[in-house]
Amino acid sequence: MSTAVSQTWYMTQRQLMVFARQPAYAIITLIQPVIWLFLFGNLFKKVVELGGFGTTSYLDYLVPGVVVMSALSSNMWAGMGTLDEIQRGTLNRFLTTPVSRAALMNGNVVNNGLITALQSVIIVLLGLLGGADYPGGIGGVAILIVASVLLGTIFGALSNALGMLVRERESIIGINTFLLLPLTFLSSAFMAPSQMPGWMRHIADFNPLNWAMVAGRSAMSEHPDWGVVLGRSGALLALAVAAVWLSIRTFRSYQRSV
Repeated sequence: MSTAVSQTWYMTQRQLMVFARQPAYAIITLIQPVIWLFLFGNLFKKVVELGGFGTTSYLDYLVPGVVVMSALSSNMWAGMGTLDEIQRGTLNRFLTTPVSRAALMNGNVVNNGLITALQSVIIVLLGLLGGADYPGGIGGVAILIVASVLLGTIFGALSNALGMLVRERESIIGINTFLLLPLTFLSSAFMAPSQMPGWMRHIADFNPLNWAMVAGRSAMSEHPDWGVVLGRSGALLALAVAAVWLSIRTFRSYQRSV
């Protein structure tokens, strides 16, 4: 186990070095969250007057949604990196080494988790600068970040599995584009559940994106519902473990096909 962990960390460092050498990428990935926060935040700021948001500031409500949406959108493309390594032959060269097969997959997932955590912290700070209030304090913010990392792990691992299965950029782009908007709008990202149509509200109950938002918002509120926080977080954790297991199994199938 210790060997697998150390090898996973080595593979993570390899991925982090690539990220560190492209600082412009970190800035570019924050452009869309800034647009969501300040453009949409100002455009729809009066929507809280409808009620059901649990706050008088739409920005307070929007920040957790943007954090979780950013985690989803950035991790859904993890499979593109896996596909690049397959096409360059890098992944096949690693197969000739004694490195843990789980480490080859999990290094990518851990790297994405660390980047997601960093992005989440920056978005929370931007929201704070914009006037958002977090009654739940640092503890509530920490739970939001953990929830976003778990969600990112789910979709990052599934994206890796998808990259090894389809092995085509166009397929990954098509599937991600198809899923991103439905997952976003069939959640409480922009609108309070009480203001959503009944059928959308029921679908949102089964949406992992919504689980992370609900857990984060509740933890950051003045009076958190810890049953909801633990229930949604536990569901995310279970789904993350299953997604990582699936990506490792898919990788072993890929290995046998080489």
